[in-house]
Amino acid sequence: MRSSAVPPLARSGFDRAEHRRTAIGSAPDDMALVLPVHSDRAPVTADAGSGAPLRWWPSTEPALAGADGEYAFLGSGPDGTDRWVLALREIPPGLDDAVSWASLRVIGGELGDADGGALVAAVSLGRWLLDSAHCPRCGSMSQLQSAGWSRRCPSCEHDLFPRTDPAVIVAVTDPAGTRLLLGSHVAWGMGRFSCFAGFVEAGEPLEAAVTREILEEAGVHIEDMTYVASQAWPYPRSLMVGFSAVTSTEIPVADGEEIIEVRWFDRAEIGAALAGDSDVQLPGPSSIARALIEQWYRSAQQ
Repeated sequence: MRSSAVPPLARSGFDRAEHRRTAIGSAPDDMALVLPVHSDRAPVTADAGSGAPLRWWPSTEPALAGADGEYAFLGSGPDGTDRWVLALREIPPGLDDAVSWASLRVIGGELGDADGGALVAAVSLGRWLLDSAHCPRCGSMSQLQSAGWSRRCPSCEHDLFPRTDPAVIVAVTDPAGTRLLLGSHVAWGMGRFSCFAGFVEAGEPLEAAVTREILEEAGVHIEDMTYVASQAWPYPRSLMVGFSAVTSTEIPVADGEEIIEVRWFDRAEIGAALAGDSDVQLPGPSSIARALIEQWYRSAQQ
């Protein structure tokens, strides 16, 4: 049963208009708006983190002319205007000087539904546009089709599509639901904790991935699990599938390779961390991990 929680980057008021991709052409017309992206950054109208909307550019903007990048059709904005992404290899000087650029990680959770949906699609598609130019079968340069949503190899006629790699992410609680189990990754600084996550292996069901990852990383056995929500996470092309799970294991054991510390937190400790009144650091507001933690914390108040 799905909960009412919706992660930040899953709240989309953006119409992808996929039925138009085969007929719309390979570049925006003069009436379209364009969102340039570089890696996971996009221009905003104010400083990053302020909740500012994205800065869309007219397709006729001189600074876009001759930019080193690839176009793809994103869909229709709330006003009905065609919206395109321009995935940049380098930011042209005219764009770099004119606006602030912000990372999806930083501002994704602060954007409105339409801009949030557009940005996660733009970053996801933009990475594929720039990283997958060659055919994996024969190595030839492929050609963009469907307004940037597919490629075709002219040599072996192999069709290519943007790839999504599923991963599970899990909020683990005790049977009473009064404590939350979190782990600290070896690559993070001291005091940073998050939910447990891992990629789904070939041929593996999501439920099996949840059980395997929690046992591997925290040394605990899952007794029950519930699907919560999913969210795209384009680093570089993940789909994070969120679960809540229950374990009776009292003493977790970190694997010592990826996870260096595992511990139980009560609601007071999580509340202090969410309020910034603790040395414990939690995931950023754009992540589904943060959404899972906040959902658990609020559940005691419902």
